[in-house]
Amino acid sequence: MSESGIRVVHYGLGPIGAAALRMVADRTDLRIVGAIDVDPAKIGRDAGEVAALGRNLGLAVAADAAHVLAESRPDVVVHCTASFLPDVMPQLRAIIAAGANIVSTCEELAYPWTRQPALAGELDALARDRGVTVLGTGVNPGFVMDLLPLVLSAVTSRVRSVRVTRVVDAAHRRGPLQRKIGAGITSEEFAQKAAGGRMGHIGLAESLHMLAAGLGWELEDVTDTLEPVLAGQQITTPHVTVQPGQVAGIHQVARGRTAGGQTVELDLSMYVGAPNPRDEVRIDGDPGAHLLIPGGVFGDSATVAIVANAVLAVQAAPPGLRTMRDLPPVVAGS
Repeated sequence: MSESGIRVVHYGLGPIGAAALRMVADRTDLRIVGAIDVDPAKIGRDAGEVAALGRNLGLAVAADAAHVLAESRPDVVVHCTASFLPDVMPQLRAIIAAGANIVSTCEELAYPWTRQPALAGELDALARDRGVTVLGTGVNPGFVMDLLPLVLSAVTSRVRSVRVTRVVDAAHRRGPLQRKIGAGITSEEFAQKAAGGRMGHIGLAESLHMLAAGLGWELEDVTDTLEPVLAGQQITTPHVTVQPGQVAGIHQVARGRTAGGQTVELDLSMYVGAPNPRDEVRIDGDPGAHLLIPGGVFGDSATVAIVANAVLAVQAAPPGLRTMRDLPPVVAGS
């Protein structure tokens, strides 16, 4: 860890948050000055030990966010706690009040203006008032199904439709994600959770609207369908065992159409044992474009990388609530 550079506090040390700390700790342009988590098993322990860094940082994990923020005076807070924006608003308000910029993995924060317009407006106003920048990012949302197709559209003079397909074998992903997509539960449990709005991939609608806004499209007809994928055989991962007939994961499709007939379709299959994982973008336009990434972008490590790499961009960005399409290209750091 550098003794100079941008001062960073890590807020949330789950699998993604801990991995982000490890990556930031190895950067020469970033300096970790604090760590926050509410897990009693982590409080009081050295942040380096909690994050399995392999060395101590001389910084104890604390639950009192206000105290850590006041004492450490961070430039940027790497925020990795929860997926739903209403759940994390108290945390974000406190960070902004402390005068720190935010890079967050909260999926609903990636593009909150459509589904959470009041909270988006509040965050933008608070951030501008304190002169800080707030960004929600990750691989999906934040890159594969929104920013990447937007960048690819640069070689097309006129776009008629965009279709993004992402297939993820969730057997190789972290335990919380496997549980988030319902791996190992029954179809009845899946239906109950889906009805409560807490099942499926969080952020697909945000990607749909970010992509459409980036193309200058106003969507009038929007649908978001979610179905369970059932296992045909037993599948065992380090985190869960899925029996035949149980839920292995999800198939979720978000679609939108403009009054002029332009369409966006985001097709996500994420389940344990999914064959032929890949990321694919097809643009029908003049001319069209096609991009295929065999194997797909690995979500966990790539999310950690994009979060760490976005710290410098957020530190330099104008105040307010921003998206990945608002920033200059985020690139690998040193």
